[in-house]
Amino acid sequence: MEERLNQMNTASEWGYLIVWEFHPKAGLESRFEQAYGPNGIWARFFRRGEGYCGTELVQDTNETGRYLTIDVWASREAYEKFRQTNLEEYNQLDRQCEEMTQAELKLGMFERLGKEELEANS
Repeated sequence: MEERLNQMNTASEWGYLIVWEFHPKAGLESRFEQAYGPNGIWARFFRRGEGYCGTELVQDTNETGRYLTIDVWASREAYEKFRQTNLEEYNQLDRQCEEMTQAELKLGMFERLGKEELEANS
């Protein structure tokens, strides 16, 4: 993970993050981790999109069963374009993965500050 984040920082290629909180159903944690991890079904789906930089899955060290996913995109526009173009498949995948989780909450969509200045200086 650190290597990928360093690559993104060095290249200044990312500018938009989507962060979700999940609580998988008991007994489905391993299946959830496979589906939502950096090589899972969601990441493979997003890789088809121009401007997709990667997905990270992190587990809370203080609260058992709490995970965050961080989807990294070059820009908000890249994410929105991909989502709109693939909305039907996105919704189908979301319904398919719902069975693994007992709770899901979008924590936010975040834009990187100062990205324009970084690009101008590179």
